[in-house]
Amino acid sequence: MAIGFLECAGYGAVLYAMDRACKAADIEIIGIDTINPKDASAFIPLTAQVKFAGSVDDVKVACEVARRAALKLNRPEDVLVEVIERPYDGTKALSCISKVKFQEEAE
Repeated sequence: MAIGFLECAGYGAVLYAMDRACKAADIEIIGIDTINPKDASAFIPLTAQVKFAGSVDDVKVACEVARRAALKLNRPEDVLVEVIERPYDGTKALSCISKVKFQEEAE
């Protein structure tokens, strides 16, 4: 089990990267967050983060695919990716805390 994170400028960029990652690997989205800008005058002042969970190999693939997708819309210094392999039990629970709430799919 692993948890992966992608953080970059722009909510749309994160959604694009997340979509690409989900199509490339067997992962679960466990959270999406938006982060207040440190520079409100920036070209894209909003930073967003998506959190993935799955097997170590799948999360690594998802994070790499998401990184490449995010780089199409961001500068390299604005894209952060990290994988936590075999996280401590409480780490996943804390990672699932998210500002963006998922709506249940309509039946």
